[in-house]
Amino acid sequence: QVQLVESGGGLVQTGGSLRLSCAASGSIFSINAMGWYRQAPGNQRELVASITSGGTTNYGDFVKGRFTISSDNAKNTVYLQMNSLKPEDTAVYYCNYHLQSTWYRAEDYWGQGTQVTVSS
Repeated sequence: QVQLVESGGGLVQTGGSLRLSCAASGSIFSINAMGWYRQAPGNQRELVASITSGGTTNYGDFVKGRFTISSDNAKNTVYLQMNSLKPEDTAVYYCNYHLQSTWYRAEDYWGQGTQVTVSS
């Protein structure tokens, strides 16, 4: 089993910044990719950003240079630096890991979610 622990959410004013962290522990053979998703009330969960084990990143169109995803592979941790936050960024943010629990078994894991609220 793999456990993901998120931290860093909270309340911030428009234009402010937050840094989310997600650390994985447990039965991990290797990590293929990590990502952040978000879900606002009434909306579907959407991709915010992802990063592969090789460092290739991908961002949702709405990010537009405001967010940066990074990882510390030695610590099995992924980060999301969010700047210039807007009220429409308010959502629950979830980390996701696509990993190999053994050399032949790929699995997806989700964090518990952390609330990000941006006040106007």
